[in-house]
Order: sequence, then structure tokens, then C-alpha cells
Amino acid sequence: MSDHLVSGLEPPYYTVVFTSVRASDDQGYAETARRMEELVRDVPGFLGYESARTPGGLGITVGYFRDEEAIAAWRASEEHQAAMRRGRADWYERYAVHVGRVERSYGFERG
Repeated sequence: MSDHLVSGLEPPYYTVVFTSVRASDDQGYAETARRMEELVRDVPGFLGYESARTPGGLGITVGYFRDEEAIAAWRASEEHQAAMRRGRADWYERYAVHVGRVERSYGFERG
């Protein structure tokens, strides 16, 4: 789980919201997730991500990208494609992907 908030991004930028429910047997998932985190950081235009999972199993990961070209580059990565295939075959009961353009962004931090 990501323990930081992504802030200070200058709009416009794009989000890729991945919501998922994992299967009960997710052997190999953690290692692949760590590798995907390493890979996405090398994509030009990747700005960061946030991730959380509920005790009931719903996971939400939000990736931030400067433009649609960066999203396309991430989606086209061969290792990412292989991980997506494995996810559909083994790790996920269901998932959804939502892509959006952020026009306005602001935040708050105490202290």
C-alpha cells in the first residue's frame, strides 16, 4: 500500500484509476506488483501513484501521468502486458480501469 499522497501536480494531467478485487490465491502477485512499480517509474511522463486496499479485498490504485502518450507507453510495456494477462488468468476476480483528465487539483496538509 502506498503510504504517501501525491500532491503539487500542475494540471492538466491524467489519472488511471484501477479498481480490483483479487482472487483468494494470488501467489506471485506481490513480486509482480513490486516489479510493475519499478517499471512504471521509468515511463517518461509518469508522475506518481497512490494505492489502498480494504480489508474486504477492494483495491484502488491511482496512477498519475502527464499526458496520454505516457499512459499509452505504460500500457504498451511488454512486461506490463504480461502482468495484465497473468492478472486476468490468476489474480483478479474482477477489475475496472478509468482514465480521466484532471483540470483542477488542490489539497490540504495539517502542520
